[in-house]
Amino acid sequence: MNQFNAKLDIIVGNPFVFVPSEILNSIFEKANKNKGTIPIRGNVNGKPYQQTLLRYSGEWRLYINMKMLKDSPKRIGEIIEVEIEFDPSDRTIKPHPKLVNALTENKEANNVFESLSPSYQKEIVRYISFLKTEKSLEKNVNRAINFLLGKERFIGRDKP
Repeated sequence: MNQFNAKLDIIVGNPFVFVPSEILNSIFEKANKNKGTIPIRGNVNGKPYQQTLLRYSGEWRLYINMKMLKDSPKRIGEIIEVEIEFDPSDRTIKPHPKLVNALTENKEANNVFESLSPSYQKEIVRYISFLKTEKSLEKNVNRAINFLLGKERFIGRDKP
């Protein structure tokens, strides 16, 4: 695991640190790529995290959310300890069975879903998969189907 200390900075309301180039190059080598998003894991001030490294405005940044560092937006300028490495683990999120059943029962909604970009599909699947109660699960699966049919907004979006 690579270690470094970095000053917490902020861009467009998102706290982040720059990852040193020698560490980035090591991660790129292990990930076998240097474009797109790169799954990583490590520790921030000793607390474990799993995150995605990405490039924004020409710079690679490790965004530090509140799960990784309590009150991170209020800690801009603080020097933090970061451990980081490429994370080869499978991060695939399987669609909830209720969403799968609803798409199977509604061919039109399924066709729209299948025509969406993989990242858009993942956004819908992730939202549904993390719901905790049966009531919210059923309500949001119905909303997702209506959204795919162009009848209502879902996940902060208008029609697909």
